[in-house]
Amino acid sequence: MDPRALFGTVITAMVTPFHADGSLDLDSAQRLADHLVSEGCDGLVLSGTTGESPTTHGPEKADLVRAVVEAVGNRARVIAGAGSNDTAHAVRMAECAAEAGAHALLVVSPYYNRPSQDGVATHIETVASAADLPVMVYDIPGRTGVAVGPECSARIARHPNVVAVKDATGNPVAGCRRGQETGLAIYSGDDALNLGFLVHGAAGVVSVVGHVAARHYRRMVDAVAASDLPAALAVHTRLFPVVDAIMGTGQGAVLAKLAAHELGLIATPTLRLPLVPATPAQREVLLAALRGLALP
Repeated sequence: MDPRALFGTVITAMVTPFHADGSLDLDSAQRLADHLVSEGCDGLVLSGTTGESPTTHGPEKADLVRAVVEAVGNRARVIAGAGSNDTAHAVRMAECAAEAGAHALLVVSPYYNRPSQDGVATHIETVASAADLPVMVYDIPGRTGVAVGPECSARIARHPNVVAVKDATGNPVAGCRRGQETGLAIYSGDDALNLGFLVHGAAGVVSVVGHVAARHYRRMVDAVAASDLPAALAVHTRLFPVVDAIMGTGQGAVLAKLAAHELGLIATPTLRLPLVPATPAQREVLLAALRGLALP
């Protein structure tokens, strides 16, 4: 099946809204999800890094999936994070996500304990076998400390549920070559490189900046598909300030959540430690970038 139908093409890695007391805010999650789909997203990632997955717990993750699936129905694919450096834990996350109604899984390579490539592949295969859902593998060695290398990519591509890779390696050429060599669909996992990935053949983007720029990324993706590169470049150039404001500090989850709050999409910008609020200077840069997109 076409991976674009399995995952979408403009996918936002969604923040997880909390009430002021730190508890899960499902009303805001549904409101945000509905807004993002109305703006052009056809896929949403829940409980990824941007969704503060390290500090949310199993029942919360399942409740979030159920709420968002209820909010968006069949208008978008709901992709649930099943990421852990404990394979057994990741398996439980995959099973719970499937039971809650997720349409697909995002499985990150195991972080911190730095397994061998055989260990990475075995982890991914084990989690992918836990639920009958299509899997997007997340390769982000800058965070995990271990890459999904060429032999590992070739091996996991043989698993029937492993369909795609979210590539945050910083190299669009190598990332899309991986897709050509393995048959896996490649998605950009770095907003600053979205256009580069698309013109090299990526199936779509998994974006943090999509919280405020989903309609722009929809235009970019559609323009590349139509071979209208000047139009795609115009979108890319216009988004420079907001990409820098949200992603330039390396605190995408913090700034994306603040942006969603400033736009009235979620009730609070509350975070869970160890994430802490944006500084006043970061907020001012963000607000200026939002005004540049004609957003309040």
